[in-house]
Amino acid sequence: MRIDKFLNAVNITKRRAISEDMCKSGVVAVNGAAVKPAKELKIGDVITISFLDRKQSFKVLAFPSAKNTPKSEQAKYVQEL
Repeated sequence: MRIDKFLNAVNITKRRAISEDMCKSGVVAVNGAAVKPAKELKIGDVITISFLDRKQSFKVLAFPSAKNTPKSEQAKYVQEL
């Protein structure tokens, strides 16, 4: 699954356009390397998002089958590190 779609599907970002822009500006990294929006994720990858004042990391546990998932089910797909 593409990283921009994944970030949107598991409610890390509100819209896919936001996750695309974040990837294009170099804010999102997978396993320590900056990525483009079309980067294909694998289970076990570590996603790091660099905000102005902090960094947030997530480990991919599974891929959602639906386009959007409820915020309450986010823990099934990502683990915050």
